[in-house]
Amino acid sequence: MSVEQQGDGAELLGAAQAAIARRDFKAAAAMLARAEAGRPDDVDIKLQVALVRRASGDLAGAVSALNSVLAIDPYHFVAMLSKASLVEKLAGGRAAAPLYRNALDMAPPEARIPPGLQRPLAHGREVIDQNAVELEGYLQKRVAQTRARWSGESLTRFDEALSIFAGRKKAYVQEPVMFHYPRLAPIPFHDEALFPWLGELEAATDEIRAELEQALSAGDEGFAPYIAYAPGQPVNQWGELNHSRRWSSLWLWKDGVRQDEACAKFPTTTALLERLPMARQEGYAPTAMFSALEARTRIPPHTGSSNTRLLCHLPLVLPGPARFRVGNEVREWRMGKAWVFDDTIEHEAWNDADELRVILIFDIWNPLLSQAERELVTALMAAGRDYYAGD
Repeated sequence: MSVEQQGDGAELLGAAQAAIARRDFKAAAAMLARAEAGRPDDVDIKLQVALVRRASGDLAGAVSALNSVLAIDPYHFVAMLSKASLVEKLAGGRAAAPLYRNALDMAPPEARIPPGLQRPLAHGREVIDQNAVELEGYLQKRVAQTRARWSGESLTRFDEALSIFAGRKKAYVQEPVMFHYPRLAPIPFHDEALFPWLGELEAATDEIRAELEQALSAGDEGFAPYIAYAPGQPVNQWGELNHSRRWSSLWLWKDGVRQDEACAKFPTTTALLERLPMARQEGYAPTAMFSALEARTRIPPHTGSSNTRLLCHLPLVLPGPARFRVGNEVREWRMGKAWVFDDTIEHEAWNDADELRVILIFDIWNPLLSQAERELVTALMAAGRDYYAGD
């Protein structure tokens, strides 16, 4: 059947697709030109035009056709992914990487991505990653002379910013699961100088560890799984640790309530904690516990309840390598060394050793809050709890 005998619209598109299947690109182009003239806003026709031009070796023409699709629908995933692939062939990975990134942003959930697009999308991720590596190296060279002039300064924050700008690292923000207080800086690990009592805590490491080891040697049953969702609750990333003793805890204070039986077993630890400036919010804080992680166990990425308080860690049992990440910063625990961090920034932990790892955890107020703000936050949280309780 000749082009003149073909109808418009769907019939022309169907005939063009049949011509493409038999690799008669000249006939397909002619049919698509007629179809596009009759239906200028039909993105399916324009996608077929791009396909024919690409198959014919006209890559620039194919990009032009895809641009016309994106002019109609700027969030057309297939068009953006196809354009990225063509631009990569025409101009290389540096030019294509931003387009692949756009395609990834537009992509449907993994389970809904058509099988034929999974490999191109995976390749796009590789192009993005490789471009980020090259960009990071380029930026480091360009700023090296300026950076060298300030070699005596702490430039960790700048180095992280450069890696984020290059796309090598993620910009982590506070993501509290319960309560967000605005205008508190998202600082992964806080400056130790803000907490003059850390020295007293660190100096008591041996005494605290002695009490802990006595409890462990006695087979203390106070330790229970930290993750314990009820049946029917969504466990999300906690499936492997739900009701598992691979990550267990022994509470000294829980949701603001002193656990008297446990505290009686740890008199030195309890007395020290009572002297320290733990956060105090009825029904919420303080929280203080021993956290035990079994050998070769990982705590998956997660965030805490509120950025109005910070957590303090003191390692007590470190049989070998044990890592902790907050945002982009990964640290190794060291005996006798405590730190304070914002747990509303995504964090995770690994016990890479072959034996149990135990740390002491307790919460304190975020030092950027005034006393007035602390009292008001306490009142606000209590009011919120009472509202849902029906009071």
